[in-house]
Amino acid sequence: MCLALPCKVVDIAEGDKATIDVSGMKKEISLALLDDVAIGDYVIVHVGYALTRLDPEEAEKTLALFAEMGEQALQDAAREVH
Repeated sequence: MCLALPCKVVDIAEGDKATIDVSGMKKEISLALLDDVAIGDYVIVHVGYALTRLDPEEAEKTLALFAEMGEQALQDAAREVH
């Protein structure tokens, strides 16, 4: 099973390469499968290739939901320890 997170394009280089930001971590990916990607766009990445571009509003909602789920998991884990 794969879990795809929206990744924000923060830099575009020559040769169909781009840098994405995933929760503060930067990673170089390929844009060879997509046209007209711009800095600030959100993309779904699989094995180093951007597969599709996402609506920015939906991407932000998804990222907020994942952050909320992560926070809840931390709170649940803290309760189990005490």
